[in-house]
Amino acid sequence: MEDDRRRRGIEAYASQLRLEPEEVVGWFTGRFGERFAEEAFASAGGAWTEDGLSLRDRSLVVVAALVTLGGLEQRLRPHLRWAVEHGCTRAELEAAAALLGRYAGEEKAAAALALIREELG
Repeated sequence: MEDDRRRRGIEAYASQLRLEPEEVVGWFTGRFGERFAEEAFASAGGAWTEDGLSLRDRSLVVVAALVTLGGLEQRLRPHLRWAVEHGCTRAELEAAAALLGRYAGEEKAAAALALIREELG
């Protein structure tokens, strides 16, 4: 069960980061260390595969969280691409970012909108 969850986490990161699954462990451990990498794999193995929300909905929630936190453009960039792969449109992502401007602040929304346009052309 734990090995399966780890595998699903690695596959989720491979899709998000546009890497082959066998490249993910080295990519993560090289940047963040083995302990953080293993926690991330276990977490993603559940967060992106559990029932209840579609991948599209999960992507929207993660994009909204990253926009709200602000200053995480490097983390937001692959999640924007992944959101499109999961069925979101650029127009929906722009609408979500614009709405978040009211709650998270115009500066965060503006930064997200610029990134959406840059990343999704």
